[in-house]
Amino acid sequence: MEQLANELKGRMLKVTTLEDWPLSYTERQNGTLVGRGVAFELLEFLMEKFKFNYTLVMPEHNIVGSTNDMQGSIIELLATEKADIAVAFLPILADARQHVLYSAGLDEGEWMMIMVRPMESASGSGLLAPFNRDVWILILVSLLAVGPIIYGMLIVRYKMTKDKEQILYTLPHCVWFVYGALMKQGSTLSPTGDSTRILFASWWIFITILTSFYTANLTAFLTLSKFTLPINNAEDVRKKEKQFVTIRGNAIEYAIKNSDEALNSLSFLVDKHLVEFTTNLNDSDILMTTVTKKNYVYVRDRPAIEHLVYKDYLVRRKVNPINERSHCPFATATTPFLTRVRAFAYPNNTRWNTLFDPQLLNMVEGGLVKFKLLENLPKAEICPQNLGGTERQLKNRDLVMTYLVMLTGFATAVAVFVSEMFFRILNERKLSKELFGAKRNHRSTDGVTYVNAKSMGYGDSPPPPYAEIFSRHTSGGTMFGSSIDSDSGSRKMINGRDYMVVKERNGIGSQLIPIRAPSAAIFQYTYTN
Repeated sequence: MEQLANELKGRMLKVTTLEDWPLSYTERQNGTLVGRGVAFELLEFLMEKFKFNYTLVMPEHNIVGSTNDMQGSIIELLATEKADIAVAFLPILADARQHVLYSAGLDEGEWMMIMVRPMESASGSGLLAPFNRDVWILILVSLLAVGPIIYGMLIVRYKMTKDKEQILYTLPHCVWFVYGALMKQGSTLSPTGDSTRILFASWWIFITILTSFYTANLTAFLTLSKFTLPINNAEDVRKKEKQFVTIRGNAIEYAIKNSDEALNSLSFLVDKHLVEFTTNLNDSDILMTTVTKKNYVYVRDRPAIEHLVYKDYLVRRKVNPINERSHCPFATATTPFLTRVRAFAYPNNTRWNTLFDPQLLNMVEGGLVKFKLLENLPKAEICPQNLGGTERQLKNRDLVMTYLVMLTGFATAVAVFVSEMFFRILNERKLSKELFGAKRNHRSTDGVTYVNAKSMGYGDSPPPPYAEIFSRHTSGGTMFGSSIDSDSGSRKMINGRDYMVVKERNGIGSQLIPIRAPSAAIFQYTYTN
């Protein structure tokens, strides 16, 4: 090791790197291209220890490279030994291992998504927030199933017990009981059997617990300021086919295009032209154009995202110090899009890795690399998903689902009302044809007198109740096609029943009109049907 260190002392190493601010980038200093960023700060520690110097050899294209994308890449420079070391946070991808030798891992890189902050949370309306989709589906299924189940239990119990005191409720009554219980309304149903009472009580207990949970969670949702994004990870991007942009030739592109990587499932988005691999290295410009104007999601490694958001926050706060919400127009997903260990890289036949790797490992274990990645960043999280606030005021968008429920209810009520009127008209026409289809105005057959309602002076409506007919015509007039003389009418008890005995107008005979209710019903039925 000492001999190798002596060989390295005073040597000029050819170093290649990426333009990947703030981890590694280049600047012109006195006409000479020098490296900057966290990666070159680590290189300076190695230079101080082993007393060597470097010269930059930049790749033709600012890309990492892979088997199918070698031309002009860092991998090509190392594979052809045109560079002695790649000083950059290069993702360790399986495809590149056959071309280069990686150093000790420097950190676990995380590629995050940043997007335009939506106006409202992706959790949806507060009315549906207390339960997830599966719970709502099961509640709907139970609401539709319990009514017929209760009705079936009533039928089974009635047939098996032959309990004549049991009230056999109809299916609509059972269904409305279930719905009324869900809305915490009272019910007139009062089952007599113990088994059906337990069934009714079980549903009430279930509804009581369910509504308690719903009320508590709804209160918490409307009180607490919780915010979620519509896109949180790579799976959301795949399912929703969300357009996103990332830098050309970085870990995301190769993880998508290489078949042995997990992100290869997103390759169909590339075929659909939903993914943009940009060569623009200005992160601020990408945010202002592609993300803001086109509503793309920008995928970038975490240090770059954090420094970018912090710089944007400082500029916006300086321009508008009062409105805090305007300081954070962008939001960052908390779940990484991709995670990969990152390291320096050497040619496969290098000798310097035996000197550099132990020193790099010491810097990682000592926390130096992590410190450098977080340097110049505040300890507090900048522009988190939940911006917080001292008060949680309900906004109009929190009540959107409530408005939709009201509109749906009114629309359903109007539709039911129209259908009721339609069927009522159909039923009236049908009844009118049955009652008044034939002409039956005072025609007699075999001594029996037939009348219709029109001859009674009641228009086209069905015959009036017997009591009304009796009260109208006891003072004289025509009774069911016969003449009644009120002067000759008298009330008599015949065979224990009350009758009104009236004489015909011609004075020849008399007619008995029953007064008792059962006999009156028979009389009414005989002369109206």
